[in-house]
Amino acid sequence: MIELRELDEHVRYLEQLSDETDAPVVLVNVFHVAPEDADALIGAWSDDAAFMARQRGYVSAQLHRGVGASATFVNVAEWSSAAALRDAFSSDEFQASLSRYPSSTTASPHLFRRVAVPGICGG
Repeated sequence: MIELRELDEHVRYLEQLSDETDAPVVLVNVFHVAPEDADALIGAWSDDAAFMARQRGYVSAQLHRGVGASATFVNVAEWSSAAALRDAFSSDEFQASLSRYPSSTTASPHLFRRVAVPGICGG
């Protein structure tokens, strides 16, 4: 079973999911897994990503793996709102899928919104 660890000590992921602002969010989820479990993590994540792609408010997702012999992964997913992600995340089907992750897996999900920096990037 996957273990959730907070990425930010000041706000919990579940608190972020209660945000009712009708604005896009970016989910960044950092996974750590034992090196021998990397393929199993990719398999479990692939199944979850396929489920999420069918949910209301899903925009996109991309899994990244650390370079070299790294067993650290980062999922970056875009959603239309925190509420849309909350509905998908709290579904019975998704919650049941968490048991497919290797027991060595820890995940640190956190929600972000784009920040506009003049002359550099749009919000």
